[in-house]
Amino acid sequence: MAVVLALLLAGPLWMLASGEVDRGGHWSSASRAPAGLAPSPAEASEAVVQLYAARAWGWRGAFGVHTWIATRDAGAEAWRMHHVLSWRRPSLVSRSTATPDRAWYGSAPTLHADYRGEAAAAMIGPIEAAVAAYPAPSTYRAWPGPNSNTFIAWLIREVDGLEAALPVTAVGKDYLLEGPLAEAPGGLGVTASLVGLLGVTLGRDEGLELNLLGLSLGIDPRRPALKLPGIGRLGMAPAVKGRGEG
Repeated sequence: MAVVLALLLAGPLWMLASGEVDRGGHWSSASRAPAGLAPSPAEASEAVVQLYAARAWGWRGAFGVHTWIATRDAGAEAWRMHHVLSWRRPSLVSRSTATPDRAWYGSAPTLHADYRGEAAAAMIGPIEAAVAAYPAPSTYRAWPGPNSNTFIAWLIREVDGLEAALPVTAVGKDYLLEGPLAEAPGGLGVTASLVGLLGVTLGRDEGLELNLLGLSLGIDPRRPALKLPGIGRLGMAPAVKGRGEG
């Protein structure tokens, strides 16, 4: 057990020691600048659905990311952003915003799904319905879940046509709310999990991931990469679902 813990914690400890995760300053002064990933209505007037991930604030960022989803109707100016927050009750928050791609308290987001046009328009209603039906809207546990990543993984599974291979650092994505088996978020595969502490995911877009004590590691043979706890993906970049890359 000591060896397993040492291997699992090596990545997060390296992230802290190397300065890859910023632990200085105060959250209120951290950058919230847009990353330029969300198209303006002038750039894309059609419906858009995007899914983001960014390192969590402070020392938690050494372990994992925060994920959220944003939608915009065709011709609309504002986006609708959905995510789960640790400091709010209920934890599930939906709000309008002009900048869904803002940095997450100093951490620039990465894009993991980008659906547009008719495909996006067909998803927006079901996304809103799934958000309203989320079974744990007032519950948040950073480890092993349910948390922000649990919510996004659950939402992906609920909405037909919405797929995204979440980062291996999305701690809590393997916490299943409705039994020990579920479809892999990438769309073709399966996740088996015991309360988010022990599990496995085998999927077309995830490859093979092992979940040990809530931290995941694995390998992606389709887009060759090694996946490590804390550190994340080493190798070929993941596909952005919705762009025809998956």
